[in-house]
Amino acid sequence: MPNLNRRRFLRAGGLGLAAAAASGCLRRLSEAAEHAAAGGVSATADGPPRRNILFVLSDDHRYDFMSFMKEAPEFLETPHMDRMARQGAHLANAFVSTSLCSPSRATVLTGQYMHHHRVVDNQRPVPEGTVFFPQYLRQAGYQTAFIGKWHMGHEHDDPRPGFDHWASFKGQGTYVDPTLNINGTRETFQGYTTDVLTDQALAWLKDGRDAKRPFYLHLAYKAVHYPFQPADRHRGRYANAEVRRPETMANTERNYQTQPHWVRERRYSIHGVDHMETGQYDDDPVPSFDDLVRRYSETVHGLDENLGRLLAYLDESGLARSTLVLYMGDNGFALGEHGFYDKRDAFEESIRVPMLAYAPGLIAPGTTVTPMVQNIDVAPTVLDAAGVAIPESAKMDGRSFLPLLLGKKASWRDHILYEYHWEWNFPATPTLFAIRTDRYKYIYYYGVWDHDGFYDLETDPLERHNLVNVPAYREQIEAMKQQLFDELEASGGLVVPVRRPAGERLDQRKLRR
Repeated sequence: MPNLNRRRFLRAGGLGLAAAAASGCLRRLSEAAEHAAAGGVSATADGPPRRNILFVLSDDHRYDFMSFMKEAPEFLETPHMDRMARQGAHLANAFVSTSLCSPSRATVLTGQYMHHHRVVDNQRPVPEGTVFFPQYLRQAGYQTAFIGKWHMGHEHDDPRPGFDHWASFKGQGTYVDPTLNINGTRETFQGYTTDVLTDQALAWLKDGRDAKRPFYLHLAYKAVHYPFQPADRHRGRYANAEVRRPETMANTERNYQTQPHWVRERRYSIHGVDHMETGQYDDDPVPSFDDLVRRYSETVHGLDENLGRLLAYLDESGLARSTLVLYMGDNGFALGEHGFYDKRDAFEESIRVPMLAYAPGLIAPGTTVTPMVQNIDVAPTVLDAAGVAIPESAKMDGRSFLPLLLGKKASWRDHILYEYHWEWNFPATPTLFAIRTDRYKYIYYYGVWDHDGFYDLETDPLERHNLVNVPAYREQIEAMKQQLFDELEASGGLVVPVRRPAGERLDQRKLRR
């Protein structure tokens, strides 16, 4: 594990920032964006005390792979996530509005649906003028830092808008020996990337900030993104563990007879269990599907270990009593369900994510939040915890779930919206829009000649039986379909971007019923 000493940290932060400013690369945001960030920001008069905030974002961590969850593999060990749930809060029904890296990350930082922030896939750049919520925190006196995976737009490691300090890599990055751009100075570190990013976070907490000011630290890990790569010290930890395969993984008529045709076809695609890409052509091949799950679990264990390092420092330094820690995944991930190993679709394994909150003295130990929260709610919640009012210009789609964490009664949504736009480089999953309540889920597929989806999550939690053509549910289906289109239309979501030839302007076409 690399040792980031204070002198090297400060050199990268000081000289690197000057070099970046001299080259002009710090001008990442337009003047309009900076003006918008500066205007209308104020600390709320009657809000909670201004806390330090540590937001930890993992990649492709599915909601049930924490060892305190009854659905988790028996062999999985995540003692520090378990501790956060035991001593803090578990948000048991956390979802994303788009299950894909870049759109989800943009949603976290803007509080907006994908169709508002317009980062609709992993290639599309952040639109000029976009304002991320840490800019509001900076205006309110917070010091901000971004460490880890950015992955929005082109593969670059430019300055991260809204952050005083940044240490980040290009695109997906690597699992080993990452090259980080630290405030304008690139440096390659030896070691496992999850460890290196934690080292960077701890170095900033110890030596890189003003201890007299509140902080917001945004730590985004690469783990556990495919191809799953555990640290050497964890490789083989679960080598002999028995893997439980999901019931819907089998290629049987029972699993597919009512599903849309694309669902079965996807199992043979690059994101399906019957595709050769499952391992044999990787640099670090996985010999079987069971080993794929074992390696995923070992990577999750390493992630949890580093979360423990962060919590330990907060305890030892005395910061724990003044810090809100939020942990979540950027999207879910199927491990065999419906024949998939990926995200993107609107099945539960894809859209549900782990979410934990820990704040001693603020959140009662053992709190369980059951209302449905989404990644659109992260920005409003962080600003609420910081005592910073949301400017009207922000146009956030989410709302603060801080009252839910504090055990207060609050009116809350009874459904969530979900959207995904087809990608030319991964064409197996169609454009889709979905609405989910506590019991039902309706999925509208766009651009394919196929069935829609309708599932009763109470009687069919595995989403094996598509009820879209069952007469008894016709009234419920039509009501949810109408609600879906009404809400999309009201919020400007009836626009699907179409990729044009290079050099031409982005085209649009309207989604029609």
